[in-house]
Amino acid sequence: MEKKISLNYRFIRAITKAIYPHIDVEGIENLPKGPAIVVGNHSQMHGPVACQLYFPGKKYIWCISEMMHLSKVPSYAYKDFWSNKPKGVRFFFKILSYIIAPISVSVFNNADTIPVYKDKRVAITFKESVKRLKEGDSVIIFPECYDEHNNIVHEFQQGFVDVAKRYYKETSEEIPFVPLYVCPKLKKLIIGKPVYFNNENDIHEERIRICDYLMEEISEMAYMKPRHKVVPYPNIKKKDYPYNTRLVI
Repeated sequence: MEKKISLNYRFIRAITKAIYPHIDVEGIENLPKGPAIVVGNHSQMHGPVACQLYFPGKKYIWCISEMMHLSKVPSYAYKDFWSNKPKGVRFFFKILSYIIAPISVSVFNNADTIPVYKDKRVAITFKESVKRLKEGDSVIIFPECYDEHNNIVHEFQQGFVDVAKRYYKETSEEIPFVPLYVCPKLKKLIIGKPVYFNNENDIHEERIRICDYLMEEISEMAYMKPRHKVVPYPNIKKKDYPYNTRLVI
């Protein structure tokens, strides 16, 4: 049964598309035919917004479940987005976290999203992800955490790779993972070459292998572009945004 989309969400989406910069998509030829798990740098709000508006084809984006429940949005939004703001302005962002709550609930419950749970309900996340993949859709994931990897991406949380294990059990097919570099400063989404899940490998080794490949490919795509500032995962001051210059060790 097709999901009924609220008028509020339609209005918010229309306004967002009108004011958000147009994003060009490069590397579409690297997208496999059929389902894929697309993995990108979060780039703060830009990853989900740009992908929702401009990523080609039917797709479902992983969304932290707290942002989909009215009572949970304020505490999660403040902690994740604004808790590092200067003490003198934190009260404003605490108020803002309550203001955005109904907007967040409307957006993330009406957009093509998959709720992400970090407890035993993660089985729901995996089940829904496999369902969408079996329908031929892409699933888009932004798995960065706060541990630094390099000047392009932060370390990836590795649990999302397990979706491929469950998908293989149900289909006997090895799903591709596609790297995506989200680059707001150049107004681009850049799609890289995929790596395929190998069911014959130990799952712990596969998590490491796939995450390492994705982080390095995203970094390489960034390094190959003209000099620009990278919008990092953490919400830091714009003057502290790193450049895409390759680090020399």
